[in-house]
Amino acid sequence: MNPLIILRGGGDLASGVALRLYRVGFQIAILELEKPLAVRRTVSFSEAVYEGVQTVEGVTARLISADQLQVTLEAGEIPVLIDPQANILNNQFLTSPQSTFVIDARLMKTEPEPLPMEVAFHLGLGPGFTAGENCHAVVETRRSHTLGRLYWQGTTQPDSRQPEGDPRRVLRAPAAGFVEPLKRIGDTCLEGETIAKVGDKAIVSPFDGLLRGLIHPRVEVTEGMKIGDVDARNDPSLRQFVSDKSLAIAGGVLEAILIKLREEERKR
Repeated sequence: MNPLIILRGGGDLASGVALRLYRVGFQIAILELEKPLAVRRTVSFSEAVYEGVQTVEGVTARLISADQLQVTLEAGEIPVLIDPQANILNNQFLTSPQSTFVIDARLMKTEPEPLPMEVAFHLGLGPGFTAGENCHAVVETRRSHTLGRLYWQGTTQPDSRQPEGDPRRVLRAPAAGFVEPLKRIGDTCLEGETIAKVGDKAIVSPFDGLLRGLIHPRVEVTEGMKIGDVDARNDPSLRQFVSDKSLAIAGGVLEAILIKLREEERKR
């Protein structure tokens, strides 16, 4: 069986998964929101929704309509569809239930809604998924000695509701509205320097560092919503490469897919 892998979500962690699977030869399609919420946009395939095309570490994703799926896959690109409800699974001309794998990488951290159709394999990433109940398997997404581990029963660590590392690094909207960026992702920021505004309220850098991520200005944000990330390492490569965390999670995803394919082969 050569599965089509549907990846729900195209943010930075999902994009690390997509890269690793693409590089070993799997065909992948990404489903996204009409206005994706990714912050690390330079390393997120979801940016194709805004720009039409997005290239991350030499791999290109393209925003398409469903009828362009096959031709985009054959061209060696990753198709990105605006399809938050995964309605493509109902189209059996494009996605066969017997050979479609779904990876939910939206990281919503709540129990997911059921898929519109049963698929050959459903893998959840992070809190909200329980292997054997609302998915076939789940991969740990929280940084710890269990990061990237695959579970065929049970669930991952619960959501801590706290950002990993220095909590100051996370930029949050001071009010509802639209973010007006004054800095670009990859720019160096000084402590107290204004990075962006929402209306007349400034978002300032919490310390000296590099602006690692900033939400797209077309997204209407709510007060307190995560809209950016400053990294004290001030390493310019942070805007070019997916994270070590995303690749660790991708390792668990790849393990799950290969185990499933081996099981299917033994049944033949």
